[in-house]
Amino acid sequence: MVRSIFTTVAATLFATTALAQAPVPDNLEKLSNFQSTGVTDFTVIEQGGKKADNLRAILENITLPEGFKIELYAIVPDARHMTVGPQGIVTFVGTRKTKVWAVTDRDKDRVADEVKDFAPSLAFTIPNGPCFSPDGFLYIAEQNRVLVFPAAEFFYESPDVAAFNVVKQGDLIPASEESFNHTARVCKIGPDGKLYITLGQPFNVPAEDKLDLYKKYGIGGIVRLNTDGTGREVYTTGVRNSVGMDFDPDTGDLWFTDNQVDGMGDDIPPGELNHQTAAGQNFGFPWYGGGSIRTNEYKGEEPPADAVMPAVEMTAHAADLGMEFYNGSMFPNEYKGAIFSAQHGSWNRTTPVGARIMVTTIDEEGTAVSKPFAEGWLTKSGEYLGRPVDIAELRDGSILVSDDLAGAIYRISYGE
Repeated sequence: MVRSIFTTVAATLFATTALAQAPVPDNLEKLSNFQSTGVTDFTVIEQGGKKADNLRAILENITLPEGFKIELYAIVPDARHMTVGPQGIVTFVGTRKTKVWAVTDRDKDRVADEVKDFAPSLAFTIPNGPCFSPDGFLYIAEQNRVLVFPAAEFFYESPDVAAFNVVKQGDLIPASEESFNHTARVCKIGPDGKLYITLGQPFNVPAEDKLDLYKKYGIGGIVRLNTDGTGREVYTTGVRNSVGMDFDPDTGDLWFTDNQVDGMGDDIPPGELNHQTAAGQNFGFPWYGGGSIRTNEYKGEEPPADAVMPAVEMTAHAADLGMEFYNGSMFPNEYKGAIFSAQHGSWNRTTPVGARIMVTTIDEEGTAVSKPFAEGWLTKSGEYLGRPVDIAELRDGSILVSDDLAGAIYRISYGE
């Protein structure tokens, strides 16, 4: 009964993410054959004016460690997960709607000059997760498809860009499991050259009769596959909804965030930052709702004996999303190899929490400790001035922060 009520409420709350727009014809077959589609128009986003002034005013509320500053980098509607091209020419930004944005700083003044939609001749469905391979191939993980653009960084100026299926529409998850909830994918290329994709499961806590199906497809986990789409395997299980991952540049280990169970109270269960050291590890969901807190639905069942507990327990309901290991040289040495991560902010907590950037340092013994790095998007009265989603590092060592509430990307720099 509780699950049924929660599902109904969640459906009402999250239904607003759907777009009421006329469908765009899917020209993938033409683009795969290097044919023109006839599409000529871009959607270009104005970068100045009152909106930019208002966003800069909001940033005056953000507190950072001494020596750091935050500035408006770009106005990008619904900005979610980001990936910076290997050449540093363009940053691609996903959304939970139908657009992928191309953000360009042509004069290198560290403020974007141009924001326009990428591949407007294609029909995207929740293209939340863009990621680049080291050799410049752009992958976009959608709700139920994965595409690759072999030369996106150099040919994004045209509405038509060569595009190919990695995972065909309907083959990432069974069509019966497509959902408006927990369906924002993220992707990364691992040190093994394989493509990793998070697959959130759609429920607060899934019914037991879903578990075998989800285990088979890696729903509620992370899958990896060759970059041509072959060799798919379930790499991670026991995950509720991960919307952020990265690989430790020193060890090659996978780290990822996980959003934990709602409806158990304001202060439990904790959010998670997880550390995976081997393929096939189980991180405890749905037996555990977050950390060592058992879910009501599975409290009478024996949890997996090998369930891996989180490396860091984060603030309950803060909604930890995108994360990135810091590899740059701009920030002080204490941040080298640290994890910067975004807390999107709570949606159903009595007193809101989150809406900030966290930094996690890892010592020589592997112990991870997290603390706030950038705060101020959540006011003392509980109003959200922004909701951070993801972190990306620019070539100069500064970092970008996306914000899907304000529709913006910010740049954090040091010593400038």
